[in-house]
Amino acid sequence: MEKVIREKRSTPFFKRKLEPIEVKTPKKISELLSEMAKTGFQGRKLGEVVDVWEEMLKDDVVIFFGYAGSMSTTGQWKIINWLIERRFIDVIVSTGANISEDILEAMGGTYWQGHHLVDDYALFQHKIDRFYDVFADEYEYRQMERLIADFMRRVDPGRKYSSAEFLYLFGRELSRLGIKSIVATAYENNVPVFCPAIVDSGYGVAYLLNRRFVEGFDITIDQMRDFEQMVEIKGRAKNTGVIYIGGGVPKDFIQLTAVSVSLTGIKSEEECAHKYAIQITTDAPHWGGLSGCTFEEAVSWGKESREGRNVQCYCDATIALPLVVHALAERVERRVNIPDLSWVFSSVE
Repeated sequence: MEKVIREKRSTPFFKRKLEPIEVKTPKKISELLSEMAKTGFQGRKLGEVVDVWEEMLKDDVVIFFGYAGSMSTTGQWKIINWLIERRFIDVIVSTGANISEDILEAMGGTYWQGHHLVDDYALFQHKIDRFYDVFADEYEYRQMERLIADFMRRVDPGRKYSSAEFLYLFGRELSRLGIKSIVATAYENNVPVFCPAIVDSGYGVAYLLNRRFVEGFDITIDQMRDFEQMVEIKGRAKNTGVIYIGGGVPKDFIQLTAVSVSLTGIKSEEECAHKYAIQITTDAPHWGGLSGCTFEEAVSWGKESREGRNVQCYCDATIALPLVVHALAERVERRVNIPDLSWVFSSVE
């Protein structure tokens, strides 16, 4: 049968053919994501996220990982452990929620599938906390906070810790106890974990419990030292890549390292921009917030490189992250160039 369309027009805008997805079984997740990268819309972007992350792993870069929101309550925290153990990420910047609420489950507690349409006052009466459609036992939550409070009482009250130093020591304690949380796994693999808003979580509650009931208790976590250490990591690195799950404070904290290194004069502005950038978010850019801010906008600040490999996928991270990481597991056997960041903890060993 003769084809109706005989010739393809020549135009500078037709550079790469879109390829429809063929349904076949069996098919690996990595194969499906590769096929999605050749389609359109957010399916294409999800496939491109895998491609760019894989490129990072084959390059000589330090990979910063921004972990926002309350993702650990949705069953994602073991994925983060897997990424740490294989050093598919090198530096974590997290909300306090993500690195405390995983501890609840690692201690033997349970999150429960619930529903978003429920009598929340009835939950309150039963001491059940709701995260959209996930339920948590308030009594188990308090046990997690008490565990943190107990550890806080054993650190040096006369020292100013960065959050990375404090969480390194806490990770060592949790590792010793067999509580395989994110910070414990990070400790075991020399991955710094920064938490620039650590008080906005169970860590803040733990601090207040000690201040209220323990005479003479004091602890200082120096957020300025956090930023100084982050900028030093960025300044020492040949190149950097960034991965953002959500946005918020973790994203801006990492983004600002590029600007700050350039201001110190260690490198030129062009050299300071992140070479690779990935974001998975549901936030839109037209509201003006950083969480939805495009990487094109970030180029104006010198945060991302104009020639870099940048991709943003507008998708729920509970959908995107498991798919992307499983695709990486199939496509990348091991990472070769793993940066040594053990120097970050040299003063607390």
